[in-house]
Order: sequence, then C-alpha cells, then structure tokens
Amino acid sequence: MAYTANDYNNLIGMEGFSETLLKNHFTLYQGYVTNTNKLLDLLATVLGEGKIGTPEYSELKRRMGFEFNGMRLHEYYFGNLGEKVALDKTGKLGSKLSADFGSYEDWEKDFKGTGTMRGIGWAILYQDSITGKLLNFWINEHETGHPAGCFPILVMDVFEHAYITDYGLKRVDYIEAFFRNINWAVVESRLQ
Repeated sequence: MAYTANDYNNLIGMEGFSETLLKNHFTLYQGYVTNTNKLLDLLATVLGEGKIGTPEYSELKRRMGFEFNGMRLHEYYFGNLGEKVALDKTGKLGSKLSADFGSYEDWEKDFKGTGTMRGIGWAILYQDSITGKLLNFWINEHETGHPAGCFPILVMDVFEHAYITDYGLKRVDYIEAFFRNINWAVVESRLQ
C-alpha cells in the first residue's frame, strides 16, 4: 500500500507564514512521500531478487529512515499548526508541562532554546512511553537522534526551508510565529 501526501492547504493564510513558504514546504513534504514509496518498491525488488547483504540493499535501507521520517515528521509538524487558541495551562497538557518542567514558561523557554540551537534539524517535545515524562529534544536530520520509546507530542521544523523565505536568518522570529499558530488541541491529543 503506497503512502499518500496529506493536504495541508488549510494552513495557507496562517499568520506569519507566506503562501510561497507553505507551498514550497508542502512540495518538499510531497517529495518525502514520493521517495518513501519509491524506496519501498526498490526494497521489495531487491528482496525479491535475493540481494540482501549487498551494498545496494544497505543503502536503500539507510535512506529509508531519512525519507520515511522526513514524511512523518512533516505530518506531525503541519498537523500541530493552524490554530490561534492559547494553551489552557490548567488543562491536561499545561499541567503536565508544569509538572515536568517546573512551569509552562520554563518548558517554553527550553523548547524555544532547543529550536534556536545552531544547525539543521527539529525541536521535538516527546513523551517517554515508560515514565510519561515530557522531554525536549534536538533531532539532527530526520532519522538521527530520536529517543527510543518516546512519542512526538509537538514537532517544530527548524531546517532553513521552514523559515528562510519569510524570515531570512531570523530563526527566533520564525519560532515566535510558530508559537502563535500551534494547534494545542492536536498537541494535547498526542499525550499518551
């Protein structure tokens, strides 16, 4: 079964994100979906030919993590955008952030700080599936650095393509726009 790209055109018109930036970003996401499907087909062919253990098989397997995670992380990212309703700090997520970070404000400071680190990647709020604890992580690339056994709760793309069209090198300004558009209901629904 092939993966299909989700339609995120409902985000066009979102404050702080130009139509050009969003359409370019959607095209990039669609490329991850297309490449995931191509890799799945190629892997099936190589497997069918009994070429396990070959350099070709190994490289296809390695690339699969990059393309699949590129697809999935963008789905989390676009999925947690599009609303302008503030987080209910006394609700389930707000209370959990305060409990795990000391306060919502301390969590936000840490998450934004994670997002402003030098380099390309993702800032992701995860929930540990064993303890339930919320943790902010920096993820390089798409397939490198994910904490085992953790679920993504809030995903922020901090690759340059996510902001440079509208903000140049001012990543901090992009992060502020991202925060103004978080769909907290979606983020809270991801809690386990």
